[in-house]
Amino acid sequence: MNSSRTGRGLRAIRIRGNLTQQRVAARAGVSRAVVARIERGDLARIRVEQLLALATALRADIDILLRWEGTELDRLLNAGHSAMHEVVVDRLMTAGWQVVPERSFSVWGERGVVDLVAWHASTRSLLVVELKTEIVDVQRLIGTVDRYRRLAPVIGRDLGWEPATVGTWVAVAESPTNRRRLSEHAGVLRAAFPSDGRTVPGWLRRPSGPLLALSFLSDARVANRTAARSSRRRVRSAVGAARGPGAPATHDQMSRRASP
Repeated sequence: MNSSRTGRGLRAIRIRGNLTQQRVAARAGVSRAVVARIERGDLARIRVEQLLALATALRADIDILLRWEGTELDRLLNAGHSAMHEVVVDRLMTAGWQVVPERSFSVWGERGVVDLVAWHASTRSLLVVELKTEIVDVQRLIGTVDRYRRLAPVIGRDLGWEPATVGTWVAVAESPTNRRRLSEHAGVLRAAFPSDGRTVPGWLRRPSGPLLALSFLSDARVANRTAARSSRRRVRSAVGAARGPGAPATHDQMSRRASP
């Protein structure tokens, strides 16, 4: 985030709205000194919730973009999602489900991609699975999963399945941030997803009736596979660089060459 630009932008919006710092501060529930500090771009001692409250009071949105070593953060998140994917697929197949990953759909003008669609032939149960490495927007999550549930029978028929029941399962990566985020909306989430992690294993083994579940995926294999993917990528990059055309010899290579 560009602190100076953010502060100048919020100040410009306030002035355009003919508002004083005191009035905006009252709307945001912060002190006038906090507003002045933000407008100067001095965000070092400003809490995130204060910044967001001020933006909301001015009917503005602030996006905080996290970057880490170029594109490595995207790769890390993708590795985490892939690891969750593998663990959940293993669980489903062990319980006797047929699994179709990354199933795209286009139904009545609605388009999207479901992380996993699973079929339990003996009970004609269809399950759509949403994998979340991080929780950003709870309302959007509920709306997305509800849309998948509503369209699931059509998605299933496109795969040659005629479901008698449809279940939805949101698997969330275990983390303190995700725990805190979901606890802030515990009431609405439990209304949307009455079943939790204690219900899911038994239902997967013996599906009976529709499932609406949200649970944390804390399986240690997720962390292990994520770490293994990252480690393999770093090793391959290092080996590729060392073996590339014209690449200088490493210290170990030079030592081996010098040895009799």
